[in-house]
Amino acid sequence: MQILIDADACPVVIREILYRAAQKRELRLTLFANQSFQVPASPLISLYQVAKGPDMADHEIAARVSPGDLVITADIPLASEVLEKGALVVTPRGERYTENNIRQRLQMRDFMETMRASGEHTGGPPPLNQTDRKTFADQLDRILTQAARKT
Repeated sequence: MQILIDADACPVVIREILYRAAQKRELRLTLFANQSFQVPASPLISLYQVAKGPDMADHEIAARVSPGDLVITADIPLASEVLEKGALVVTPRGERYTENNIRQRLQMRDFMETMRASGEHTGGPPPLNQTDRKTFADQLDRILTQAARKT
């Protein structure tokens, strides 16, 4: 298992949780972003900088993901694509996307996009709070523990 992160929209605090988990469990972690930023000096952690442009990181993640990998993203179309490839998906808030809930999430996303296109101001998600961080860390621990048991 490797961890792939859609890093442009991933909060720093969540990336830091992932850095610690990758080091502790000796897992390869790759961040995909269209901007450069510091990552810990580790042979396990790398930053892959993609070209500027919409969905460039998403395309790179989708091209590199393998069955059993873990992808961290809030991007619902990317989540759907990597689920089809047999990967696991968790949002930075700790919500796990599955084959059972992704269709509903895609429909809601499309509905909200239609609302915004008609001029409706829908607002964005609330800021990440301590509960979100804990939910994410707990979900990550469950997934990594289950993966370790399978090997």
